[in-house]
Amino acid sequence: MIWWVILIEAVVFAGIFKAIVLPTALSDKKHSASSIHNYPPDIQEEYFKTHERVDVSYNSKRVILTKSFGVFGLMVWIGIYDTFFLDWVLFANVKAFRLEGTEHMDEAYHQKWFHLKGMLFPGIVFALIPAALVGLFTMLIGGIYG
Repeated sequence: MIWWVILIEAVVFAGIFKAIVLPTALSDKKHSASSIHNYPPDIQEEYFKTHERVDVSYNSKRVILTKSFGVFGLMVWIGIYDTFFLDWVLFANVKAFRLEGTEHMDEAYHQKWFHLKGMLFPGIVFALIPAALVGLFTMLIGGIYG
């Protein structure tokens, strides 16, 4: 893969991540357990002097689920972006992606079902692996720092 394609994808994903995280960080949701754990302990302690204490440890089910679901959601988004834009639009229509000797096979390069099946399995199924690993690492970190 060409380095500039990876760079463009990284910028797009960073923008999407920012668009997802920023509204939460600027809303009342920042007061939830799944957000407060992102603040340093001294800030948490000061906050809890005047607010109801909630479990913000890395062993909190809410924290583990939030982090795991977040990673799963990002993996699903990568699959959707890859399938519907990279595969269906660029791969199918930009001649530079075609293998030598197959340039004439327009119909074959537009096989949407082939790419959709790949996104669903193994794509989304394999997205469960990093989500589960994030949950496991979160629990382990909670055991070390909790």
